[in-house]
Amino acid sequence: MIITNGRVIDPESGFDETAHIVIREGHIAQIQRAAEGVPRAEDGEEIIDASGLIAAPGLVDVHVHFRDPGFTYKEDIETGAEAAKAGGFTTVVCMANTKPVADTPKTVRYILEKGRKTGIHVLTAAAVSKGFKGQELTDMKALAEAGACGFTDDGIPLMNEKLVREAMETAGKLNLPLSFHEEDPAFIVNNGINAGAVSRQLGIYGSPALAEDSLVARDCMIALHTGASVNIQHISSRNAVQMVALAKRLGADVWAEVTPHHFSLDETAVLEHGTLAKMNPPLRTADDRKALIEGLKDGTIDMIATDHAPHSAEEKQKPLTEAPSGIIGLETALPLAVTNLVKAGHLTYLQLFEKMCLNPARLYRLESGRLREGAEADIVIFDDRESFTVEGFRSKASNSPFLGASLYGRVRWTICGGKIVYQG
Repeated sequence: MIITNGRVIDPESGFDETAHIVIREGHIAQIQRAAEGVPRAEDGEEIIDASGLIAAPGLVDVHVHFRDPGFTYKEDIETGAEAAKAGGFTTVVCMANTKPVADTPKTVRYILEKGRKTGIHVLTAAAVSKGFKGQELTDMKALAEAGACGFTDDGIPLMNEKLVREAMETAGKLNLPLSFHEEDPAFIVNNGINAGAVSRQLGIYGSPALAEDSLVARDCMIALHTGASVNIQHISSRNAVQMVALAKRLGADVWAEVTPHHFSLDETAVLEHGTLAKMNPPLRTADDRKALIEGLKDGTIDMIATDHAPHSAEEKQKPLTEAPSGIIGLETALPLAVTNLVKAGHLTYLQLFEKMCLNPARLYRLESGRLREGAEADIVIFDDRESFTVEGFRSKASNSPFLGASLYGRVRWTICGGKIVYQG
């Protein structure tokens, strides 16, 4: 396969030129500048004309919920992978809040084995605590040997500080990252809605930024003292961004991820979209949203992750205080980033793909997230010239406030291991 005349962007080397990509035996054999001519094609070789399009590393998402095993009426590994392909993602990391929880080698192997059949790289984190109860550490060494790429109790905050420290010390010895869901339930009355002007208007107390800020501060300091690689998940508060920045300056190996919905929307979206704008942590104020974008620009926030969280239509149709939190995100992540970050002048494409490809791969010690000769050919090709309307999803779910939105960045091809896995 040869991809011709695309704007080829690699965040690791800083390459950003019109070029051709030659793919042989699933790997990138050559990246040749367009000025040097078109590489000679072999007999029967497929040619993709990427003129006017952008070719970048296949996107890497460190935070997805594929609901398999246990909640496959919402999503399963196959449909989740189809959503990922349509969004340009070639590597995803599944969270451990399945049923049963991914706290045993057997469950980890089940997820990985199903993932290998999808055509993309489906990885999984394992649980930090047994049964997600926050009381006793899992056998992290055995889980790592089974193939877990990291550890998380995402969806439930860890409130036992001693256990958190032990988890960080153990993960450090295994050279694997930990990801933390930072919301102290002691401060929350109704989760999923920011405690502020909108919640008061709705007569709901909601979830204050304090719930997030307090645990981010705690875990940044424990990370500093243990030396562990720690990812602050779906950061949403301007104060939390500042605490991550401080921890980095002090020398902690702390990373932070932000979702497309948190940098695209604020708490007022709840008034328009109802439960489709309910998530944990909640959409916060306009000032918080601006701080998240500034955190992306100055490097405090390392990654963009979707927190792809499918729910059934029936679940999301429940009253605001009863419906589950979360939205799907794999198929709109790149368009939201192109539209609200690059087109808006906040990030360059090199910076965007550092956040969506290179840094996520670095956190999880992966070789993906780059375009370089000899590497596996994981590539997304997309169009940022013309807007399109979000009309439907490959996911089993459709719980998104972005249905009907007009965005830039339509994915045209997703290539994984040198094979076309999606064409749109």
